[in-house]
Amino acid sequence: MLRIPNLKLLPDEEETALLLKALKVLRAKKEDVLTFNISKKSVDARDKGSVHFVCTVDISLRGDERSILEQLKPGTVSFVAAEEPLNIPRRDSALRPVVVGLGPCGLFGALYLARAGMRPLVLERGDSVEERARKVNRLRFEGVLDMESNVQFGEGGAGAYSDGKLTTGIKDPLCRQVLHILREHGAPDDILFLSRPHIGTDRLPKVVKAIRVEIESLGGEVLCGARLTRLEVENGTLRGVHYIYQGEERYVRSEKMLLAIGHSARDTMEMLCDAGLGMAQKPFSIGARIEHPQTLIDRAQYGAFAGHARLPAAEYNLAVKTRSGRGAYTFCMCPGGTVVAAASEENRVCTNGMSAYLRDGQNANSALLVDVRPEDFPSAHPLAGIQFQREWEGKAYVLGGGGYRAPAQLAGDFMQNVPSTSLGGVKPTYSPGVTMGNITGALPAFALDAMREAITVFDRRLRGFAQRDAVLTATETRSSSPVRIPRDEGFQSNIRGLYPAGEGAGQAGGIMSSAVDGLRAARSLIWGAE
Repeated sequence: MLRIPNLKLLPDEEETALLLKALKVLRAKKEDVLTFNISKKSVDARDKGSVHFVCTVDISLRGDERSILEQLKPGTVSFVAAEEPLNIPRRDSALRPVVVGLGPCGLFGALYLARAGMRPLVLERGDSVEERARKVNRLRFEGVLDMESNVQFGEGGAGAYSDGKLTTGIKDPLCRQVLHILREHGAPDDILFLSRPHIGTDRLPKVVKAIRVEIESLGGEVLCGARLTRLEVENGTLRGVHYIYQGEERYVRSEKMLLAIGHSARDTMEMLCDAGLGMAQKPFSIGARIEHPQTLIDRAQYGAFAGHARLPAAEYNLAVKTRSGRGAYTFCMCPGGTVVAAASEENRVCTNGMSAYLRDGQNANSALLVDVRPEDFPSAHPLAGIQFQREWEGKAYVLGGGGYRAPAQLAGDFMQNVPSTSLGGVKPTYSPGVTMGNITGALPAFALDAMREAITVFDRRLRGFAQRDAVLTATETRSSSPVRIPRDEGFQSNIRGLYPAGEGAGQAGGIMSSAVDGLRAARSLIWGAE
């Protein structure tokens, strides 16, 4: 198969034009084509007067492809092998492994174990995607929080109520396998070639359910509403797991556990710390969500091409090192999305962002975050970062006025440090609602200073970012875990047989890297260090 990069496609051109462009490069005929597909597609908007797509295509031809390649200019076309499916050898075991958590890490880890014939027992404290959606909506529209099933807890994890982004900075061949598995279970075909793929909050739950159904069909057992309560450890080695399910304390003997609890299972983290599981403080970030009109972002990124039917809702990714030395950056940018109530504990407010597959909402939103360092934590305890998060989430709840309303402020007023008394043209999307005022009481001083500096810098890079009536909604604290659970090269913790993985272990961040970490941890659980 031959790979041709850097094919230019104008917004007004059909994707079918790529085949003709590829044949021109290869000096080949259409009747010689066996297979043709796009392997990568991105938007090049550096020149606002000439916005276009840049595509890489893969094509198979009749005849000797290598001889065709030899006749072309070196470096213009390459030979690539067809992608192979994930190979998982079968393995028998007298004891079933336990997987704790059914977010991306636990989901893919459990799938690997199930395909290997290990019949994993999966414990997820929250509900299945169907029931979970009802409880998430009760918080959004009624201000009623279920602490066991919410945006953070439940089948699919926190990623099921985000943008469904599949971008990652890691370079692991398993990333392609994750994309193929998601597509096999109902994700859109375009995740295989878009440079910034996403599934969308509206489609991701169906994909998650389909993967769970496969796990169960292979002999795995998935218990939603099952919370880990205690470990049985003997001579530093895992011997069994206690959990609560349907109101009863239960026990399963197991010597292998994939721990994928996510970054918000604070009570579970406290239990594990008391049980002697090694933990360390880890930097994370704090800030607020900022909302602009999506049309403003489109104009800033696409210029005269803004609004073109074939261009996706525009995104941005901004970062700066502030004068204090702290980093400030945008995170989890959701084009055409909404700001989400992401609390998992009573009387605390935290925010997140999500968007549907079409990204057709009126507002764009992103977290505007600032580095938090262990020296900012209130103590040297491994879980002091959680205490820090709780403090500011509690202050946000008070400023919001209760009922899980969130404090909000216009960007212009935030820059001047004056309370906002009314909204401008940007209508906040956070529900159960916002309370206008001054968000400075919901964030530490170092974060406020860095955010103000960043807004000024970002406005020079993205015209309109400092728009006066853009809305800041506080507080965002859950971008990553404030805890790291160390593990050795075989993925084991100091408790032998316990394999910490994913975001909760501080070993990954985002859907893709968490899913990959789950696959690698499951592989190591079965076969040992590679």
